[in-house]
Amino acid sequence: MFKKLVSGVHNTTRFYSGVSPKIKSRKYVLTKYFQGEPKKSDFQLVEEEIPELKDGEILTEAEYLSVDPYMRAYMIGYKLPTDMIGGQVAKIIASRNNEYPVGKYVCGSFGWRTHTVINPVQRTTGLLPLTLLPDISPYPISIALGILGMPGNTAYFGLKEICQPKPGETIVITGAAGAVGSHVGQIGKLMGCRVVGFAGTDEKCKYLEQELGFDRAFNYKTVDIKSALKEGAPKRVDCYFDNVGGEISSTIINYMNKYGRVAVCGSISSYNDAKLPKVTILQPAVVLKELKMEGFLVNRWTDRWDEGINANLIWLREGKLKYQEKIYYGFDNMVEALVGILRGENTGKAVVKVN
Repeated sequence: MFKKLVSGVHNTTRFYSGVSPKIKSRKYVLTKYFQGEPKKSDFQLVEEEIPELKDGEILTEAEYLSVDPYMRAYMIGYKLPTDMIGGQVAKIIASRNNEYPVGKYVCGSFGWRTHTVINPVQRTTGLLPLTLLPDISPYPISIALGILGMPGNTAYFGLKEICQPKPGETIVITGAAGAVGSHVGQIGKLMGCRVVGFAGTDEKCKYLEQELGFDRAFNYKTVDIKSALKEGAPKRVDCYFDNVGGEISSTIINYMNKYGRVAVCGSISSYNDAKLPKVTILQPAVVLKELKMEGFLVNRWTDRWDEGINANLIWLREGKLKYQEKIYYGFDNMVEALVGILRGENTGKAVVKVN
């Protein structure tokens, strides 16, 4: 259903519509490493002229851009100044590649920019393989950044490959109302498991239980974590999908059953911290309970990308998956959107509509 970037020789029949030299791309360039929350002053907004397309290339115009917690953590690994990373859904507005015609949509890691010139054969795009979107109506194209994109595949492969849950087992998820966590919980229920989530507001917990079918959901800000685990997971925890790190993760891991599995997806609780927090030691629980604990990046499964997306699309069409989007508006508001998701403003996937 989704066509993934593959190598090959393209017929260079021109669909090129003639790019005006007046078209310019705007992009965010990170010039300062984040200290605390990201700030507009950490970036420069730069204009670039669009070059003439070469054979095999396409020109895209961004329609939706993704904001994700990993962006806050990953930028420390880049030498400054550097273009800001991130995925987007973009419309092809000019093409010299007959497999990528004008009017179609693509999804890829083009970064925080309005226009991108790319050769689909020669270019890799970071965490996201370049995909040509099929018709996913009646759903909006923005979900190619969420339930049918990197978060959806993170949930699908992270749970199935790392945790490997069995029917009747108990799964606990932190960051459970986010794009990944809310999806993990739904897949867990489809696999016959008891699902317990932790989120940051009572409203989010109500959504998880009443809309998504979580067995229990707790506001980690207002409950005692140990007591919540005893109530929500009376048979203890077999699989833990960790999106946040910190002391809550130490508490959950110490409450796991023997031979439990932990999928470490992120540590959003400390992304804005200058120093990593000290937490309860994990090694005694890991050793005595013989736990398996594994971190992962979703691009491990790039060669199976379509498998995850198509499985999620089938579940979505069958009414077995639900999703929410938090939509911010305006390319000039990218930083505010990133800060918002780091503060937990979103339920489900957060995206920015460019115009």
